[in-house]
This record gives sequence, structure tokens and C-alpha cells, in this order.
Amino acid sequence: MLEFKILGPLEVVGPDGPVTLGGQRPRALLALLLIHAGEVVSTDRIIEELWGDQPPATAKAGLHNLVAQLRKALATEVLIRRPPGYLLRIEPSQFDSGRFEQFVGEARGRVAGERAKLLREALALWRGAPLADFAYESFAQGEIRRLEELRLEALEERMDADLELGKGGELVGELERLVAENPLRERLRGQLMLSLYRTGRQAEALQAYLDARRMLVDELGIDPSPALQQLYRSVIRQEQVLQPPSVQHPIEDHLGDVVGAFLAGRLVVIVGAGVNDPGERTENGLPDPASVASHLARCFECPPHHSYDLAHVAEYVALTKGVGPLYDELHTLFDRESAPGPVHRSLAELAGLLRARGGSNQLIVTTNFDDVLEQAFREAGEDFDVVSYLALGPNRGKFLHVGFDGAATLVEVPNAYADISLERRPVILKIHGGIDRRPEREWESFVVSEDDHIDYLAQAEIAVVLPVTLAAKLRRSHFLFLGYPLHAWSLRVFLHRVWGRERIGYRSWAIGPKPEAIEQELWRQRGIDLFDLPVEEYVTGLRSRIAAELPA
Repeated sequence: MLEFKILGPLEVVGPDGPVTLGGQRPRALLALLLIHAGEVVSTDRIIEELWGDQPPATAKAGLHNLVAQLRKALATEVLIRRPPGYLLRIEPSQFDSGRFEQFVGEARGRVAGERAKLLREALALWRGAPLADFAYESFAQGEIRRLEELRLEALEERMDADLELGKGGELVGELERLVAENPLRERLRGQLMLSLYRTGRQAEALQAYLDARRMLVDELGIDPSPALQQLYRSVIRQEQVLQPPSVQHPIEDHLGDVVGAFLAGRLVVIVGAGVNDPGERTENGLPDPASVASHLARCFECPPHHSYDLAHVAEYVALTKGVGPLYDELHTLFDRESAPGPVHRSLAELAGLLRARGGSNQLIVTTNFDDVLEQAFREAGEDFDVVSYLALGPNRGKFLHVGFDGAATLVEVPNAYADISLERRPVILKIHGGIDRRPEREWESFVVSEDDHIDYLAQAEIAVVLPVTLAAKLRRSHFLFLGYPLHAWSLRVFLHRVWGRERIGYRSWAIGPKPEAIEQELWRQRGIDLFDLPVEEYVTGLRSRIAAELPA
């Protein structure tokens, strides 16, 4: 079987060794077809790519000769004529880039040791710059950029796995080289800082941050990300979270505890933007926080140094254009019919199982602005109450209760408010407000800008403003965080409002794919076990396990 290689100069290897492909033009034809392996590439496009905008009259005949040369060299039926052009039919296992992406995919969700091993196998397939002998050919540029980005991401993932395994000093040299080659990659900068610190080189770790900050300010006019800033502060304080983390336990070690807490009515699920899978979005899908920030920055011509996260962009818009235009644009972004995802539907199905079999109703917390979770409950035919924070207007700082019948009641005296009960129905707690899709938009509210977050954080303990039954539930429950990056303002503000700087009093868990090393440490600092797993698969498995253990 032939093996095709593009992770370096183009090469084909057969059972007897390397295959001679001829001159540059037949090699270019093969490279073009490899880039589009499994697709038909039209004759007109091939001629344009190989001969330019003004091909000679003999180009079609020349192409037929090139195809004949390649077929003779390859000696197998992989190059097929299929109108309006040609198709290269090969298996992913014959393609070094296909095997590379397969190894990287298999590494996701594995424990650190397995992840590092698979990523090393993937990176070992590289022999140099991808399609190195076509670096200046226009048809190869897109694929070269894609492959280089995938390689860099795999290197970063491998570094995270090595750091999770407790490595430090042995990574410094490689990280210094990678940072020099990719000076704007903040993830590499953070990994270098952590590896230097673990080697006892605190001053150099701090200098690595200052070098990163100077580069970002000089080149892009922006400050480092909140995650990198947090790492810098942790290095200054010599925090324990920077020491090598303990090895992650397998999923089986904790799933029984999660199910037990759920069935006992002592599990609060917290749903983040990560449950809205970008791979499933359509034109009408939900934007993630980064997309919202980019959209607002474009709409309101936000300067780069105010554009690096949603809170800063929203603050700039609110101060320069007013809260009204900010809310109008946010309303436009979230006022759309978006189908609930697998996580939303699984939670709604669990509510039905609990109701049918006499279990305790759920309290689900979200900082998302959309109403997709509510839509999933409606589609499942499940009644529910919504309790939502108000960040604007005369009732700012209070919560609004919207009953299953749509009636809205302001929670004026939380300690005496008895119109909401988990004994009756599930409750969706929207602690950062959300969209109001009714024409009057009377209760629309978004905790989104810097001032919103600061005001929210500065309020009294959340138990003082929440209905007493929900406040008690929050203080006496285990938590399951789904699809949350801990460095996001929204979650860290919420944790501070409920517990201050204390660790969570009940064992809790966080589920999310590909967390960065510093993010893992931040979760552990809060006393929360983090599992690097796809959220949808986890929730599907959890639902099946709970359904099996509930009485019929």
C-alpha cells in the first residue's frame, strides 16, 4: 500500500521504498489532489493552478500527460477520472496528515499520560514544514496554514499534558524556542512561565510575563489575557496552585458520587456557554462570549485595547454609546430560534424522569443570556419556574420570579418569599439575567460590562437577595459545572458571591474539554475536581446511569 506524506516535503513511499514522481509539475499536481483528497478537482482549476491565469493552448494535453505519468509512478488505481476533473481516492491511514489528526483526536479526553503519548506519536510524523516544496504555490497556502496551526495546537496540548504530569525544567528549552517562533501565542507564554517557576526560576518566570505584555502592547495594542494575568499574580504570591497537580482520577471514580448526590436532591447543575457546541451552530445558532465581544467591537468601532474580552467591550459601549444601544445589539444577537443542544435536552429529560418517579426537582443555574434551556423544557412538556437577576432599572440588584404560567413577580423580601419551591417544579436560576423576547422587553437584563460585574460582586451575599429556599439549596449542595471556563468573569463572580474566598463545602465536579494547565489549578484551588471530557458525552452517560438507578 502507498503512503503519502505532506508533513514535510511531498513524498510517496511504496512497498519497495520511495516512489519517483518526476519533475515539479507532476509533483504539484499530486500535491493539489492530496490537499483535496476524496474530492473531485475540476480540470479548469487544475490548469489554472499549474499554468496560471493565461495557460497555453496545450495545457489540457499537458495535463493528460501529467496524469499518465502519475498513474505510472503510483502503479495503483488511486487517481481516477471523474467529470469535471480528477479524484485522488486514498484511505486516511495512507496519509500522514490523516494519521496525525487521528492521533490528536484520540488524545482528547484521555488522562495526562495517555494524552502525552498519543500527541508525541502524532508530532513524530512531522519531517519539517508542511508541503515544504510548495511553500510559494498559491494552491497550497490554505492547507499549509491549517496544518501549521494544528501542529502548534498539538504542541500546546502536549505541553499541558506534560505539565499536568509534574514536569517543569525539562520543558524550558523547548518552550523558549517555541515562544521565540510564536511570540503572540499566550498559551505558550503561560506554559513557559509555569515551567520556569517549577524549576525555581521565579524571577525569570515574571520576566517572561513582562516580555509577553510588552510584545502584545507593542504589536497589537492589547494587554495579556485574564488567564495570563492571573498566572502572573500567582507567581508573585508563590501560590500552591502552581505546584504539579495530582493525577486525575478516572471518570468511574466520581460518577457514582454524582449520581448519589443527584438522587438525594443535593446536586445543583451549573450550565455554561460551553454546552452550546460551536460545531453544531448554524447561521441562527448562539454566539459564544468571544463572538459577542467581536461583534460588539465591530459594531461600535471599539479600540483594540478595549476589545480583548466581553466585559471590557461592553463597558466601552455602555460608556460611549449608552446602555440602550448595548442592550439593543445584545437583544438582536440572542433573539433567535436556536435548537436546544444535547445537554439542554438531557437536563429536560432528567426533569421528566424525576417527576415521573418521585425524585427531587432540579435547581439549574446558568449565567447564559439565551433561553435555549427553557425551550428544551417546553419541548419536553415539563413545567418550570425561572428566577432571573435584574441588572438595570429601578429594581436593579433584585431577582424576578417568572412562574410556569408566565406571571412575573418581583422578589421584594427574599427571606419571606414563599411562592417558589423545588417541591413543586424545577427552577432555572439565571444569575446574570437574560433576554426578554416579549415585545415590551420589560425584564431584559444583562450582567455584561465591567461595571455590571463590579456592582454584582459588591452586592451583599447572594443569599440576601435570592428567595430563601434557593439560597439554602446553593449553600447545602454539591455542584456539577458543565461547559464553564473558570477564568470567565461570570463564574468567578458567582463563586465569590456564594462562598467568598472559601472552598466549596460539598465535593463538586467540573466537566469540560481541553482545559489549560492554569485553568486546572484554578479549579483545584476552589476544591472542585476537574475532568477533561466532552460535555455532551458525559451528560448522556450520566442521564443513562440515573435512569437505570431510579425506581421504575
